Amino acid sequence: MATASVMTKSPASVLVLSADSGVRARLRKALTAQRWEVHEAEGGAAALLLMDQARPQATLLDGPLPDLHLADFAEEALSSHPAMDLIALDGALAGMTGATKSPRRGELLQVLRSVCEEAPSVATADTNIPFPLAPAVIPPASTKKPSLSSAIETTPVLDLGSVVRLPELIGDSDRMLEVSRRIRLVAKRKTTVLIQGPTGTGKEVVARALHRLSSRSDRPFVALNCAAIPEALLEAELFGHARGAFTGAVQRRTGRIEAANGGTLFLDEIGEMPLALQSKLLRFLESGELQRVGENETVRVDVRIVAATHQPLARRAQEGSFRADLFYRLAVFRIQTPALAEHLEDMAALTEHFLKSASGDGVTKQLSEESFGHLAAHSWPGNVRELQHVLERASILAEDRPVITAAEIELDLP
Repeated sequence: MATASVMTKSPASVLVLSADSGVRARLRKALTAQRWEVHEAEGGAAALLLMDQARPQATLLDGPLPDLHLADFAEEALSSHPAMDLIALDGALAGMTGATKSPRRGELLQVLRSVCEEAPSVATADTNIPFPLAPAVIPPASTKKPSLSSAIETTPVLDLGSVVRLPELIGDSDRMLEVSRRIRLVAKRKTTVLIQGPTGTGKEVVARALHRLSSRSDRPFVALNCAAIPEALLEAELFGHARGAFTGAVQRRTGRIEAANGGTLFLDEIGEMPLALQSKLLRFLESGELQRVGENETVRVDVRIVAATHQPLARRAQEGSFRADLFYRLAVFRIQTPALAEHLEDMAALTEHFLKSASGDGVTKQLSEESFGHLAAHSWPGNVRELQHVLERASILAEDRPVITAAEIELDLP
């Protein structure tokens, strides 16, 4: 007797992205019943991480998102996963070019229609088009809800007012909110990040925020200033060395890369790294393996690299003074920290923060109107770090007086 073999089709994978747990629950129930493998995320950063891990064929997007602009999320998602079908459920996404039509799109839309039928109070009046899940975004005066097909082209883009500032970053100016937004966008991914900005703008603060929000937050954060260590010692400091590898190497030492295993390595002033060492760092980034100085065996290390510089690395790469291949490897995702002069509207918040830090457990001093005027008129070539030092010095000079006067404001440069 002949036997028939039964082929079982593996379930298609779909990501449901919504800040509303009720929306996610209804879609999960309907999609699971149709043998879809369902993944869920409540925010854009978490969704991008899940896309890298699960590779869903489609993503159902119910905006707005709590952490990312919808347009930015769509651009990043479709850039990294061009074959994925991205379907907006609530008319909250504009200009979604490049969206694909997956082979099972029709089946997915049918599941959405069934969810509409279960919730008629929020179903669309449009024929055969689901719009079930976010009625609150529809203007009350509207009698006809937008269709899914028109949603892709008609949605307004959110402004930076919807971005929540990270606690490490002081100030609610657009420039600082943009830094918070980009940190949230990339933090949960493995992507290498290049932080660029003038000296004194808080690049290490940004790196620590990236680490705190990442899945590596319970592992080490290790920082290395490439400009602070002599060139002859920098390789051993970064990669470690064997005993006797060079004069003074009286014992074996673990390098900064190994010390950061499982966590984040912050390479400050990466532009100061010698060309010969840049080549070795590039090999590590490509292979995940390193050789300690004076040893032949390789060591595998899992570490995320976050680099920072005040130098124009792109221009230096073109000129040949910085390896172009390393630049492109480091600059997969870039975050720009602004000069203080570019967000002076944050001066009051920064001043309050630094005066509170300078007071310790004592009473926080205040600035007189004249002293604050001096600060506001300064050009701040040393940026936020200079402001911190000026205020700390002024707090000391004011002694026990609660108000800092103009006489205590000693600026480093005119």
